[in-house]
This record gives sequence, C-alpha cells and structure tokens, in this order.
Amino acid sequence: MANNLFLPALLALAVLASGCTSATTGTTTTTTTATATTQATTTTASAVTTTTTATTTTQPSVKEIQMTASQWKFEPSEITVNQGDTVRLEIKNIDVAHGFSLSEFGISKQLPAGATTTVEFAANKKGTFTFFCSVFCGSGHGGMTGKLVVQ
Repeated sequence: MANNLFLPALLALAVLASGCTSATTGTTTTTTTATATTQATTTTASAVTTTTTATTTTQPSVKEIQMTASQWKFEPSEITVNQGDTVRLEIKNIDVAHGFSLSEFGISKQLPAGATTTVEFAANKKGTFTFFCSVFCGSGHGGMTGKLVVQ
C-alpha cells in the first residue's frame, strides 16, 4: 500500500519540476509556472487510480525602461509596450527640476534635479498617449514631450 501512495507523490513532483520555467530576455521578464494536483483513490480490488492535472499560467511581463530627462527632452522620447505590461520607468534627471505626467494613466511625478525617480504603472489600455514635463524648466519647457504607444 505504501508503494501505491509513493508513485502519485513522485509523479506530482516530476510534473512540478519539469513544468516550472522562468525566462529573462533583456529587460523584459516573463514567468511561467505550472501546478499539479494528484488524487489517489483505492478501490476494493486494491487498484490505485491516479489523476494528474497541470495548469500553466503566464504572467504579464515587466517592461523596464531607462530614461533621461534634461532641458528640453525625454530620452527615449517614444516608448512602445504591450497592453497588460507593467511598465517601470527609471527616469534620471540630469539638470534642473522637471516633472513627468501621463494623464491617461493618472501619473504626475516630480523629478528632482540630479536624482533618479521610478514611475511604475499598468499599461491597461491600447493607444498612443502623450507624456510631458509638468514642472516649468525654462524656455523650451512646452516642447518637452514624448509618446507612449500601447499595442
């Protein structure tokens, strides 16, 4: 009887071990996990029936982007992501105080001079959206804009 229970447990471990993967490409991380459920049923004839179910789940990726804010531009000025991605912007401000606003996603951050600020949000709607400097930074302030494209 002990051997009959050992086999389903071993099978469940093998499914878990072979189905768990984690892949990293550049700065986009996608994680895939597998889960297994094992049930053992003993009948009067001492036969054991094992049922194994595996489920694979793919999580949205995190798109991490290094940006620079300076008079009077964001670099890169165009960012493309996929709908459902978590977007993490690491914005390094190299001169005077700036701001980063992306109204459609409810984002408005101060970017202190000489500091790096993290802005994170879920790209939950498709389209092209304009981001801009929200702190007056000099004569070219009005042109300090960029574009977010969510596919």
